[in-house]
Amino acid sequence: MLFRSRKTYQSLSDEELVKMYKDKSSSAIIGELYTRYGHLVMGTSMKYLKNKANAEDLTMQVFEHLPKKLSSHNIQRFKSWLYMVTKNECLMLLRKKRHLTTEIMKELESSNELHLKEEKEVQLNLLEQAITKLKDEQRQCIELFYLEQKSYQEIVFELKMDLKKVKSAIQNGKRNLKINLETKNEFKSAK
Repeated sequence: MLFRSRKTYQSLSDEELVKMYKDKSSSAIIGELYTRYGHLVMGTSMKYLKNKANAEDLTMQVFEHLPKKLSSHNIQRFKSWLYMVTKNECLMLLRKKRHLTTEIMKELESSNELHLKEEKEVQLNLLEQAITKLKDEQRQCIELFYLEQKSYQEIVFELKMDLKKVKSAIQNGKRNLKINLETKNEFKSAK
């Protein structure tokens, strides 16, 4: 009986099959449509999803939901309609995955930002400690130049020092800070 109905369905057009399905809701009609267009749905799914397992799942999903869609839609050209349904299902799946990926990326970024802030805080604390260990002259010049953003001339006037001495104190202070911080980082990474 099933074989005979298959032969009957084979001779019908897609539109006749859809009309017949609306009248008698036969799963053999869905089977015939699958035989005709399973490869189209799979090919379209592969084109968009680029993953065989996902494409196979989506193909099954499209044909699983086909009976309900056939009943509720007025379909003029079945093949083009099925292609659009498949394409839309693929795009919805990709959007859903992209949304999840975006959420995960945002979560990772915020976690990363928090880690970077904590790391920056540690580095600033180390820098503050290193500044306090500089010679007074170097510490004062470094603080005025970098922290208070004063010019060489303002520092000369405020500390009543020679310009060459101010520049030298800043240069030596920077070098000593670098040495101090590198030593602490080497010690920290050795732990």
